[in-house]
Amino acid sequence: MELFFLALLIIIMATALGSGFPVAFSLPGAAIITVLLAAGAGYLFTGSTDAYFESGGPSQWLSAGVTNLRGVYWEPDRDTLIAIPLFIFMGIMLQRSKIAEDLLVTMAQLFGPIPGGLGISVVVVGALLAATTGIVGATVVAMGLISLPAMMRNGYANPLSTGIIAASGTLGQIIPPSIVLIILADQLASATDQAGQARQTLYKAVTGEITMPSEFAVVSTSAGNMFLGALVPGLLLVGLYVLFILGVALVRPRYAPAVTHGGKYDLRFAGQVFLAMVPPLALIIMVLGSIIGGIATVNQAGAIGAVGAMIMAGYRLHPGGRLRYVPAIMALAGLALIAFVLSNFDTNIQNIQSASDVLGVQLAGLGVLMVVAAIAWSGYRAYVTENALNGVMIDTAKTTSLVFIILLGAAMLTAAFRAFGGEELVKHFLEGLPGGFWTKFIIVMAVIFILGFFLDFIEIAVVVVPIVAPILLADPEANVSAVWLGVMIGLNIQTSFLTPPFGFALFYLRGVAPAAVRTIQIYKGVVPFIGLQLAALAIVAAYPPLVNYLPVRSALTSETAPPPVNPALQYCVEDYVAKEFNENGDTIRAAIDRAAALDLSALPEDLQDDFRDGVEKAGESFQLMAEIEALERDLDEAAVDYRPVHKAVRQLEADARRIDTVLEDIEQRISRGFGDSAALEERAAELRTEKEALLEQIPGGWSELEAAYSQITNADRRARTMYRRTVDQAYEPVTEIRQIIADADALAGLQGPLDALADDVMGMDGETADERFKEVERMLSDVEGANDIRGLLSDARREIDDRSPDPERAAEYVAEAQALFAEEVAWRRRAAEEVLPAIEAYDAAIRDTIGLRQQPRLPREQALFVASCNSVHRDISLSF
Repeated sequence: MELFFLALLIIIMATALGSGFPVAFSLPGAAIITVLLAAGAGYLFTGSTDAYFESGGPSQWLSAGVTNLRGVYWEPDRDTLIAIPLFIFMGIMLQRSKIAEDLLVTMAQLFGPIPGGLGISVVVVGALLAATTGIVGATVVAMGLISLPAMMRNGYANPLSTGIIAASGTLGQIIPPSIVLIILADQLASATDQAGQARQTLYKAVTGEITMPSEFAVVSTSAGNMFLGALVPGLLLVGLYVLFILGVALVRPRYAPAVTHGGKYDLRFAGQVFLAMVPPLALIIMVLGSIIGGIATVNQAGAIGAVGAMIMAGYRLHPGGRLRYVPAIMALAGLALIAFVLSNFDTNIQNIQSASDVLGVQLAGLGVLMVVAAIAWSGYRAYVTENALNGVMIDTAKTTSLVFIILLGAAMLTAAFRAFGGEELVKHFLEGLPGGFWTKFIIVMAVIFILGFFLDFIEIAVVVVPIVAPILLADPEANVSAVWLGVMIGLNIQTSFLTPPFGFALFYLRGVAPAAVRTIQIYKGVVPFIGLQLAALAIVAAYPPLVNYLPVRSALTSETAPPPVNPALQYCVEDYVAKEFNENGDTIRAAIDRAAALDLSALPEDLQDDFRDGVEKAGESFQLMAEIEALERDLDEAAVDYRPVHKAVRQLEADARRIDTVLEDIEQRISRGFGDSAALEERAAELRTEKEALLEQIPGGWSELEAAYSQITNADRRARTMYRRTVDQAYEPVTEIRQIIADADALAGLQGPLDALADDVMGMDGETADERFKEVERMLSDVEGANDIRGLLSDARREIDDRSPDPERAAEYVAEAQALFAEEVAWRRRAAEEVLPAIEAYDAAIRDTIGLRQQPRLPREQALFVASCNSVHRDISLSF
């Protein structure tokens, strides 16, 4: 019966959507009606409202729905949804202020003389508008009204013209900042959590180990990462469009002829180009650059975009005159002043210590006032001119409300879909397919592509993604990243605007196209561009670094980059070290040999021993790395025979686990008294027989083959663990000795406070000793290697503060501390002259290889290598 109500849920939803009922009400309405029918039928026929639910019942569905609804607004992890109204405001403001129109006209004049140049200009403008607006309908309508008549006048073929305009108008779905990318990031965040739990469960089921290594975890994504990941694929799509237009212009010149600009290419035209292109480009750089550079979050970047669009609208909507550009100039001057202050002054009010600091705060305040005044002035102009601000605010509210209502309705629909076992059904179907991850992925992409014929991108993103994304992300075979999956879905969803018969871009264009353009010509025109989008999908699927590299690089080169010791980075860090050992091993070994021959007599015995042990372990690291490389080769060789058997056995075991799930459900029904007990018992017996038959298909030598491969895997894991421990122990003495010697002057500076304690120790009471000794101890704690001195002072303090004070014994401890202090200062200064230069040279030789794990963050060269390495999806299925 669960399948019946699941089918009913889908039928009601499809019927409502097909009849033109609003999406915002079709999704939750289908869920509510189906849940009520299932609960009523269960109560009527079995006496329990929960009878026809896969898990739980109406109460749990309601609880899940409320949780999902609440999560949209109150979960801190989903605050990126705040960026949606900001980017919508930015896009609509740029459209209403006709900045987009100026850009399109100017670009057409600039590129028109090139064969196919007018079409290329439409594509370029579409990409720029996508990066500033992301509003498909407005972009298609604007370009259709402005460029389509011009293309028709100049002899462009109608199918080509309409195809270019429709395809270029949809670039806003994939080129950041994009609303669909924000929604996908939000949906993938929760999908990643589910996928991580599923992978952990799978690892435990097949290996018997409770804890899965963190390097196998599913990595989540964010809107910022989605923006970075989609940037290169978006530009790839633009490049494919441009190449196609150039190809058409060369093969069929009459389809895309050159268009001569009627005016002159003089200084006036250059100024026109500057005013039309530079402000939107500057806004793009500010919005995307602030995200890429880690300066601003997606929400903050959205606010930057909204404010920037309003300032641009302030001068574009103005009728003219001397004051037209004053607000924009004021804003630029204020930003420049703020940038100057941040570069040259400390603006932290709590740290004001001089007149210069006061001046910096005053200048910063002036810059902020200038920017605020410019924003207010521009906003006032937008408010009083053509009622633009009111219109933009109303349209923004409408569009944002539509997005959020669909999000809420989809949350209710998804909860109902899961309540009737739909998610498990989809999971079992996909996991039961032959061919592994790529079969599942292709089928999911095909379903999304087909749904694009009928549904908008929002419905697809919020209904389909939560169901299929956890299944695809949990699969260890391809081990895809969430950002890659999100961008692939985003590229696929983009086709929903172009695919006939219900592509929204086609409707928008049909609404503004003249009667001379037939609908069939519009449909024919978009077909090659749909093919180009599918080609882009194939390219990105075949080469994941196109998506993954920028987000990983940004993360590893930012100020908040994870340290090299992070478990998720170890595989690639060790790849880098292996490459360096192979290419520069002789140089590193020579540095180790020189370090082993150093005269360390200036150092204390314990530090000498630690350093020599570290040098010995540095030499051992080469052997351990060679062992890791040999084991990697062994794993590759063993995988040839092991992989096909492993895949077949794991499939059989997965089928057996699915039968166990059904058996658990049947046993639960029997225990609750639901249904015909005899029939259920018979069905359970059939399933047990089926499970036994499946397990009997496991090859007889599987256990030995698995044990042999596991032996190599365990040896590889032990070798890597030993290598990491060895290089850490090899490098720790270097950093310790360098820091101890470097703190020689800081230690010598404590001579006065220490002597003062020695002078006054005999006359101190407990309270005074506690205060004064602790102060000196605190200062010593900031000096590397001064723990012994600090310990002696602690002993002296306790002697004075004891119930039976012993000042004489305290004075002896202080005298010992003074003697040790003198020895420490003397040997540190001697070591700084005799040993430190050689140790620094040794450090420089091994820092980026043997000492790499101990660095606070990856140096740039290593960060770029690791980013490139981590951008490739690594198959980890043989570990499961």
